[in-house]
Amino acid sequence: MKYVILRDDDTNALTPIDYLDRLYRPFLERGLPVNLATIPNVNTEATHCDGGLELFLMAKTGTTPKTLPIGCNEKLVDYLRSNPCYNIVQHGCRHEFVQGGPEFAHTNRCDIERRLKEGTEFLLDAGFRKPTAFVAPYDQLSRISFQEVSKRFRVLSTGWFELNRLPHSWWPQYVMKKLSRKPHWQVGNTTLLTHPGCHLSYHRRYDTMFDDIKKSLDSRRLTVLVTHWWEYFRDNQADEKFISILHETADYLSKRKDLRVISFDDLTRHNIELN
Repeated sequence: MKYVILRDDDTNALTPIDYLDRLYRPFLERGLPVNLATIPNVNTEATHCDGGLELFLMAKTGTTPKTLPIGCNEKLVDYLRSNPCYNIVQHGCRHEFVQGGPEFAHTNRCDIERRLKEGTEFLLDAGFRKPTAFVAPYDQLSRISFQEVSKRFRVLSTGWFELNRLPHSWWPQYVMKKLSRKPHWQVGNTTLLTHPGCHLSYHRRYDTMFDDIKKSLDSRRLTVLVTHWWEYFRDNQADEKFISILHETADYLSKRKDLRVISFDDLTRHNIELN
C-alpha cells in the first residue's frame, strides 16, 4: 500500500470559506483527508521576501487589525469543524519575518518557545484539537526550532533537511537517512517528513502537472503533496484550469486501489511504514 498526505498551507482568519469549499468539496465528498496548515494568529501586514503583501491576505481591508487569531472568524471555524475530513495543522504562529528571516529560522530560543506555545493556544482557543503536526512558514527552521518543535509535536512536515541546521544529536540518524536515500525519517517520537516540491502550484506547467504528481506517488511509499489555497484564486479570480487539475487529482486518488489518502494524525495512530 502507498500513502499520500495532502497539505494545504496558509489557512488563516481571512481565508474565504467559499474558496476552501470550492477547492476541497470533491475531497470531502470522497472522504479524503485534507490537512490545512493553519496560521494561528496571522500578521495581516506580513510580506513575502520580495516586500509585497502575502497573497493569503487577499481579504484584508483598511480596517483589518494587525493580527487576527483564527478563532475570531467564527464562521470559518464552524465550517472547518463541521467537516471532519479537514485536519488542522499548526503553521507557525503569525507567519511573519523576525530578525530578517522567517519566524522559525532564527536562534532566539525564548522567542521560538513563545511562538510555539502561543500558536497552539490560539488553535485550542478556537475549539480545535491540540495539533500533533507542525509546518514552519516557508519550510525553514533553525537548529533550535528543530529541537523545540520535536519536543511538542509528533510530526514535522518540511521541504528538506540540511545538516548544518539540525541538532548535533540528530546527525547520525540524518547520515543514515542520506545513505539509505530515504525521504522520511524518525528522531525520538517525532516523524520527520519531506515533500517532493509543490507539484500543485501555478508556477508549474499545467500540461505536465498531473503526470508529475503520479510519478511522485509511484516513486515513494509515502508522498506529501503540498499546495496553497490562495494560488488558485490570484487577484480573487478563480484559475479554472488549475482547479480542474486539483479536482482531477481527487478523483484519481479516490479510485486508485493501491493508495490510501491519510492525515498527519494517522501517522501517530497507526503503524504506517514511511519508506
